[in-house]
Amino acid sequence: MTVHPAFPANAAPADPLTVRVVDPLALSPELAAAWDRLAAEASEPNPFAERWCLQSALHLLDPERHARLVMVRDGSDGPVIGIMPIALATHYGRLPLRHVSGWSHPNHFHGAPLVRAGFESLFWSILLGWCDAAPWARTLLHVPRLTEDGPLHRALVDVARVRGGEAEVVHREERALLDSELSPAEYWDAAVRAKKRKELRRQANRLAEQGAVRFRRWQAGEAIEPWITAFLDLEARGWKGRAGSALASHSGTQAWFRAILAGAAEAGRLDMHALDVDERPLAMLINFLVPPGGFSFKTAFDEDYARFSPGVLLQQANLDLLDDPAIAWVDSCAAPGHPMIDSVWRERRALVWVNAALSAPADRLRFAMLTKIELLWRRWKAPTATEDDVESPS
Repeated sequence: MTVHPAFPANAAPADPLTVRVVDPLALSPELAAAWDRLAAEASEPNPFAERWCLQSALHLLDPERHARLVMVRDGSDGPVIGIMPIALATHYGRLPLRHVSGWSHPNHFHGAPLVRAGFESLFWSILLGWCDAAPWARTLLHVPRLTEDGPLHRALVDVARVRGGEAEVVHREERALLDSELSPAEYWDAAVRAKKRKELRRQANRLAEQGAVRFRRWQAGEAIEPWITAFLDLEARGWKGRAGSALASHSGTQAWFRAILAGAAEAGRLDMHALDVDERPLAMLINFLVPPGGFSFKTAFDEDYARFSPGVLLQQANLDLLDDPAIAWVDSCAAPGHPMIDSVWRERRALVWVNAALSAPADRLRFAMLTKIELLWRRWKAPTATEDDVESPS
């Protein structure tokens, strides 16, 4: 996605009492509290859209201020029912097509806006109507990474049809999910082949010969800075550091990571684990717990000890999440087909990238033409199409 340099000066909403573009760094106490309440009442949990995470992302990962934070109210004096970061885009994939898109960044692993449960259709209706009336909006609203057939996806489909159009799925992915009524031990035995379990036991025994093995879990009130520093160092010493994609490789992502872990801890969302040998972390992982679900945000391991599979051993310990009565499922946030987590977590979560047309006749025409182009493109390119191609602009 190529974003527009900035929102036009006349980008005020048609009804500023119903839809409001707010400065995330200058929120009034009232709006900050409304954002936090919305997170607790959302129809679909999404830690990446909660204030402690998104506020820092907009500040530190969008230095040119392409994105805008939109708050939707139920009427001129009603409560806030939805929050979504959006951006103007000048290109759709490789096509020069202006449109409105949900804003994200490389570590924004779920695109669902925060919407109060039961208000999903009203949220989309108001947001799309606002885009219709805005002189800067064109063609469509593109929403990346919605849960397939979740409340927000279903509502967007229904609202688009009521408006006389369609909500088109233009890209789909599946990634590992932990969702089971089994105990941790039962799940491990069911998910991992007996031969592999035997090999992992052997590796655990060999690892114990290297020193004192300890599994740790961060506790509320415990100092968080040592955990943050240890994770950043562990990740930077691995392949991500060599590729320049580690969190510590860039000052913005490192500052954001530090800010959101502190924010997650304060919000009661943080769950961190480590596997140590002689007090040295060999593997670490970070979950964000947002009942009824969770998101496995980041993991790292010491590649010098790869022969002992420390990351997999830590994931075995992480199955204790199955014993948490507040957590029904955990999204891996992993790439589709991830060789490690796909072999341990056997359920799958489908995410879809969705386009909804705006209502002006010219917008509907461009949308129809784009839909035909994408259909032809998928037929021709289906086995090898990627997110860089026309059907996936984000």
